[in-house]
Amino acid sequence: MTTLDVTWPRQVGPLVLRPPSSRDVDQVLAWRNHPDVTRWLLRTVVEPDAFREKWLASVDDPADHSVVADLDGVVVGTGSLSVHDGEGQIQGDVWRGAEGSLGYLIDPAYAGRGFATAIARALLDVGFHDLGLHRVTAGCFAANAASWRVMEKLGMRREQHGVQDSWHAELGWLDGYTYAVLRSEWAATP
Repeated sequence: MTTLDVTWPRQVGPLVLRPPSSRDVDQVLAWRNHPDVTRWLLRTVVEPDAFREKWLASVDDPADHSVVADLDGVVVGTGSLSVHDGEGQIQGDVWRGAEGSLGYLIDPAYAGRGFATAIARALLDVGFHDLGLHRVTAGCFAANAASWRVMEKLGMRREQHGVQDSWHAELGWLDGYTYAVLRSEWAATP
C-alpha cells in the first residue's frame, strides 16, 4: 500500500474540512472537555498543553489524517483517520497501511445537525479513494446511540459488542461496539 498525499481543504456541505492549526486548539478545547463530550470518550478531560502538543504534531504524521470541521470560522467538530497495518503474513506488503481507524467529535452546541455523519463520510472517502485502504473501523460505547447511528447511516457493520471491554475513567467498565466497512462495500454504497 502506497500512502498518497491527501488534498485539503475540502468542502463538505456547509463545512470546510482542513488540517488542525494552532489557532484552532483553543476553540476545540472550549468544548472538548465539556461533560457532554467527555462522557463518550475513553480519555475524558485532557490537559490543554499536552493536547495542543499532540494535536499539532499530528499534522506532520503521514499516518494521521486529522481534520477540523470549520463552519464560517467556527470549529464545530473534529475528525480523525489513522492509517495502520492490517494483520497479515510476512510475505508481501499488501497488508501494510491497509487499514484505518475513524473517529469524530462534535461541539455539543452543534450536535444533531448531521455534521458527524458528514465528517465521517468525507474521511471514509479519503480513506478508500485517496489512500486506497482496504478496511476502516470505528468504535464507540454501546450506550452512545448517536455515534453508532452515524456509523450505521454510513453503511458500516457492527462487528463486535464487547461486554465491559472499554474502561472509562469516571464510569468504570462499559460495553463497546466496533464497526467496520470494506472498500468494496463503500464503493457499492450510493
